[in-house]
Amino acid sequence: MQGAYPPLNTLKPVGEGLWLIDGPAVTHRRLPLPSRAAVAQLADGTLWIHAPTQMTRALQDELEALGPLAHIFAPNAPHDAHLDAWRHFYPQAGLWTADDLDKAPPWSDEIDHLILAGAPAHKEAVFYHRRSETLVIADLLANFETERLPAWVRPFIWLSGTDCPDGGMPPRLRRAFRDRDALAESIMQVIDWRPRRLLLAHGRWYERDAVAELERAFRKILSERLWMKAVEDIKARER
Repeated sequence: MQGAYPPLNTLKPVGEGLWLIDGPAVTHRRLPLPSRAAVAQLADGTLWIHAPTQMTRALQDELEALGPLAHIFAPNAPHDAHLDAWRHFYPQAGLWTADDLDKAPPWSDEIDHLILAGAPAHKEAVFYHRRSETLVIADLLANFETERLPAWVRPFIWLSGTDCPDGGMPPRLRRAFRDRDALAESIMQVIDWRPRRLLLAHGRWYERDAVAELERAFRKILSERLWMKAVEDIKARER
C-alpha cells in the first residue's frame, strides 16, 4: 500500500464529468510509485480513460453505471501494465496512443490535446477537459509525497526534484526534451487553456491553482515568455 492513495480502484470525483482512479503502486526502475487514471464522461454518455490502472470487477461495475467505455488512452510503456486487462474487459473500446492524435479524435469537442514539442524521440500528450477545467497529464510532472514512500526510495525522489509540494518534471523527461524553447512554447499553449486543476498520474495532484503550478514548475524555461506576456498585457490595458 506504500505510495498509493486509498481507497484504490474506485471512482473519485474531480469535477463535472471527470473522475480519477487511484491505483496500486507501480514499479518503475525498481521504485514503487503511485499511479492514477482519469475517466471522463463524454456528451454522448460514453467514457474516455487516460492511463488505465488496475482493473477489478467492482470498478467495472462502477464504470458501467456511468456508461460504456469507448476510448482508452495509453500514454506510454510504463502505463501499459494493466492495458491487457482493460482490453479484455472492453474489447469494443478504441485504443489510442500519442501517435494516433494527429487525427481528429472523436472527443476533440470536449477534450483538447497537445503533443508537447521539443523531444525528438518522445511523444508526451497532455489533455484539457473543458467541462471540469482540468489538465490531465501522464509524466510531464510528478509530485511525490515522500512520507508515503519507503524510506530507501525518498533520496531518489528528493534528488530528482519531484517531491511534494513543489513537484517537477522527472529527469527522464528533462533529458528527452532537448529543445527547451520548443517546450516552453508548448507550455505557454497549455497555460493559455487556463486550467483550474492539474491531475497528475503520479503523486499528489493539484486541486486548484493549476496555472500557478505550471508557471512555477517551468519557471526557468518560461521566464522570458512570461515577462513578454506581462508587458503585452500592460500595453493592452493602456490602449
